[in-house]
Amino acid sequence: MVKKAVVLFVVGFALYYLFSTPDDAATAVRRAFDAAISAFGQVGVFVSGLA
Repeated sequence: MVKKAVVLFVVGFALYYLFSTPDDAATAVRRAFDAAISAFGQVGVFVSGLA
């Protein structure tokens, strides 16, 4: 019950943020994807270093 409420709150906040400041939301999403891609790249460097 609490987990469902937290998920609904997070989704609601994300939608509010998206519609109230779309430029800032786009920047935040772009930064998150850049961070994820960088993290995967670093895992690749680590695995290559093991070999």
